[in-house]
Amino acid sequence: MRAYELLRDEIEREKARLGDATGGYAKTTREIFMYRGYAGHFTDPPPVARAHAIAELFRRHEKHIYENDLFAGSLRGLFTRGPEEDAYAAPAAETAKSYGSDSFWTGFDHFAPDYETLLAIGVGGLLEKIKTSREKFLTAASTNGGDHGANLVFLHSAEITLRAFGEMIRQYGEAAAALSERAGDETRRSDLSRVARACGKLRERPPETLHEALQLVWLTHTAFLYEGRYAMALGRMDRYLYPFYANDLRNGLITDCDALELLACFFMKITEHTFLGNDDVVNICVGGTPGVNETPGVNGARGNTCAVNELSYRIVEAVMRCGVPGPNLSARIAKDTPDSFLDACLISIGTGLGYPALMNDEINVPALMRRGYAEEDCRDYCMVGCIENFIAGKQPPWSDGRFNTPKYIELALNNGVCMLTGSREGPDTGAAGSFATMDFFLRAVDAQMEFGAARYMSAFINESARYDRSRYAQPFLSCFCADCIERGADINDGGARYPSAHGVGCMGIGTFADSMAAIEQVVFTDKLVGLGTLRDAMLADFDGYGGLRAALLRAPKYGNNDDRADKYAVRFVEQTARLFDSYKTRDGGPVYTAIAANVQNIDAGKLLAASPDGRKAKEPLSDAASPTYGADFNGPTAVVNSVTKPDYTLVSCGTVLNQKYTADMFKDDGKRARLLTLIKTYFAKGGQEIQINAVGKDILTDAVLRPEIYRNLIVRVSGFSARFVTLAPEVQRDILRRTEHG
Repeated sequence: MRAYELLRDEIEREKARLGDATGGYAKTTREIFMYRGYAGHFTDPPPVARAHAIAELFRRHEKHIYENDLFAGSLRGLFTRGPEEDAYAAPAAETAKSYGSDSFWTGFDHFAPDYETLLAIGVGGLLEKIKTSREKFLTAASTNGGDHGANLVFLHSAEITLRAFGEMIRQYGEAAAALSERAGDETRRSDLSRVARACGKLRERPPETLHEALQLVWLTHTAFLYEGRYAMALGRMDRYLYPFYANDLRNGLITDCDALELLACFFMKITEHTFLGNDDVVNICVGGTPGVNETPGVNGARGNTCAVNELSYRIVEAVMRCGVPGPNLSARIAKDTPDSFLDACLISIGTGLGYPALMNDEINVPALMRRGYAEEDCRDYCMVGCIENFIAGKQPPWSDGRFNTPKYIELALNNGVCMLTGSREGPDTGAAGSFATMDFFLRAVDAQMEFGAARYMSAFINESARYDRSRYAQPFLSCFCADCIERGADINDGGARYPSAHGVGCMGIGTFADSMAAIEQVVFTDKLVGLGTLRDAMLADFDGYGGLRAALLRAPKYGNNDDRADKYAVRFVEQTARLFDSYKTRDGGPVYTAIAANVQNIDAGKLLAASPDGRKAKEPLSDAASPTYGADFNGPTAVVNSVTKPDYTLVSCGTVLNQKYTADMFKDDGKRARLLTLIKTYFAKGGQEIQINAVGKDILTDAVLRPEIYRNLIVRVSGFSARFVTLAPEVQRDILRRTEHG
């Protein structure tokens, strides 16, 4: 077995050994170690006290190294809690609550650090930047008398955490050296010695080899996990690691096989997050376009409009070899991306992993540029979380929420009153029978959506703006975001180059388009019933209205290249963009829209009565940007033609188009070539994203019945992949409902 396979088994054994005894976060040492840092600094400014708490967390945790690991850095040190630590549990919990913490909505995680700068200058270089910035503010204070106390407090806090991080690196090196001395196997002794040397160097100096670069990135990522962060992206790894990879190959230090082994071990370590009860959605980006002024060959780029290099292929292959759901791989596809790279992506997808998700640069770059970001930064975007577009190391952590768009059709038909609860959730827009034309009804839907958007944004702004940012500083994270050190300001308090952005996941485009098309066809064109009767049928969940429901189900459906339905998908994208473009985040940043739902289309459906497309009450909404499952009956080409009609340059966050293809589409070279052509056509016509499930319905059905023999079956869910048997039954059913194309 290869090292990454042995490491996988070792992590699984350790997870089983820990079992339920850890109790998840409740039984980790995080709060206890941080308490020891707070305890000596209660009278210091909150950023400084928090910095000392982080420093103790970095220094005190056990520096665990697996027997088959090629890198240092492990979450295992969170679970070395004994009686001594338990004695601190109560005051630690009280202190943690007192100091508080940011959340997903207030900018805690879902961030892509500036790894390129870190690898270029190292920890020592970041400390030099802090020193230079401190001198700048001290000089300014002495010459113009300005108050720069807050800047100096921030820089002091950042320095405390960085120096502690350097100590953490040193400690891991010492642990590796001690293990090397006791190792009986010469190969293992050599591997551990390499880790020890790397850590000894990386405490202050930048890396020079691929192994050292990966080691520094992994230790940084591990430090973020110790702080409790989730979905911390690794960005464009094939770009920032390429110089190390190419230099090692050129100097004969590694072979491509060695590089694959290093990458696979690195990615396998992401599965450690299951110790905390779940997989981590660590987005890795490959491919895409080069910088604005780059020439072919820079960082291995193959052309002026294509940044794919040899390392791009190695990363895809390494993720495929690992065969685990942890690394959320995303491939940016540019106009001139080689077919060979897209084919490599399809081969990986066809294993059942569903990785990578495919992103269209021709849409995403313009979608970001309309937000006013520099073109160079837009061309260098990556993804955080599932599919969310993000400018690495230049904007605060990401946040998003869900907007249940089809609900506003229900409210328009029932004069702002929820059909399920009877509570008023929207404005008075008139009785259903009062709308004489489709245009009048559309105005009522728009009014309900405007009210819903205002309500959504007030909740988000109220939550995100209530915090005193000086008391919720994130000094370590800020070191990996331009221009926090130069500005002497926290990442969430004006330090980042760009303000924060928030994404609104607008759900149910298929349900929405199908419902509007059904209303137009059945009520206003065929005049089978009036809107009042339709409302009554929905209130009754179509009980006693079987004929009407059949007519609604026969109406035009989105996903079949039928403009009667597709025009409402176009309107959906335009209207949601118009609504949320008018809002700003607390610090003046943009509010993006996303046509995505993760798996919340299931919960959102539970809040919805029967809908005009014939859907029954509380059933799931259509998934993300996909047509309603089973309604796309004209084949994949029709789906492509429908889904590309909206203008997705309006959608700055991103889109999820879930598709399912039979396994033979990936195993047969000719069929895979046709699928490749279909995807290229989809992107050329304006599609934003596509992700594919390649596990057949028969296997999924059997896995529901016999989960014990499918423990390692991985499927693409919606924006992420997961082990099928660990998914909730309603999510499994939703995946099974997807139309399977061949």
